[in-house]
Amino acid sequence: MRLLVLGGTLFLGRHVAEAALERGHELTLFTRGRTNPDLYPEAEHLVGDRDGDLSALEGREWDAVVDPSAYVPRVASASADLLSGSVGHYTFISSISAYRDFERTGIDEDYPVGELPADHGEDVNAYYGQLKAACERAVTESFEGPVNVVRAGLIVGPYDWTNRFGWWIRRVAAGGEVLIPDAQPWDQQVIDGRDLARWVLDQAECGAGGTFNTTGPEDPLEMREVLETARAVSGSDATFVLVSEGFLLEQGVEPYEELPLWVAVSANPAYAGFDAVDVSRAVASGLRYRALRETVADTLAWERERAGAPDKDWGPSALASGLDPDRERELIAAWREREPSR
Repeated sequence: MRLLVLGGTLFLGRHVAEAALERGHELTLFTRGRTNPDLYPEAEHLVGDRDGDLSALEGREWDAVVDPSAYVPRVASASADLLSGSVGHYTFISSISAYRDFERTGIDEDYPVGELPADHGEDVNAYYGQLKAACERAVTESFEGPVNVVRAGLIVGPYDWTNRFGWWIRRVAAGGEVLIPDAQPWDQQVIDGRDLARWVLDQAECGAGGTFNTTGPEDPLEMREVLETARAVSGSDATFVLVSEGFLLEQGVEPYEELPLWVAVSANPAYAGFDAVDVSRAVASGLRYRALRETVADTLAWERERAGAPDKDWGPSALASGLDPDRERELIAAWREREPSR
């Protein structure tokens, strides 16, 4: 298969590129030539810009394209329109954030998506989910052929520069007392980027179209299991100190920022379904998940690699901090002062 990836040198696109080369596909990467430009010398590299210079794609043909790098509809539409008629299959990587809300669990692909306000502009930080939903519409309206809309959840594993899942793995591996929100329950939906990339290629190879929630795993995954697996894999002496969500919020701890992956559902019921979307359609189409231990072990190895080479281009927010160590110790001490029995 002749495959075009719009990107392919950072995270999910990189996994797609690696999987495509492993399968013997003829790979073309379209990038700005800035991030990891020396990767995959066996692939064809085209240089341009999603936002304004697609000339390198003109007059070319591919069997399929994977687009993991469009965040505003204008940009998504430009590539889909240009490639329509010269590419057989289009995969657009969207997000579960495209949904209108997460007020209930079990959201499937027919649930309403978010709508942009009239004066939205292109502020991705402010309107990420709504813009992704608009990108979905832009691609499906511009591209004549099967389109696979992939509403991904939290993608984890090697190459994950976001410092969310990986922060917890590093923190547990460092050992000592680890502050854990006492959330009941604290389930997670995550997918290893390699599993998602494999499924994306499977879909492209068979020309399948449709819209799919692609997070996981299929059964609930408790965050405590993730942390205990990290402790076992790293061999650390970490001990977990459970601190109530109410106390953390009183202390001004920012959900998802200072403590990644914690959404504090007890205080924010609008997020009840954030880590509980329905993935049955993707599973029925062949999406499979590797063992959690493998993902954790490979994440830890990659986190240690990038920590040992801080000058390398690891992504936009490489090794950004989660909860400051001094702040963590202060919070644990304050919690024990309030709740001596804990």
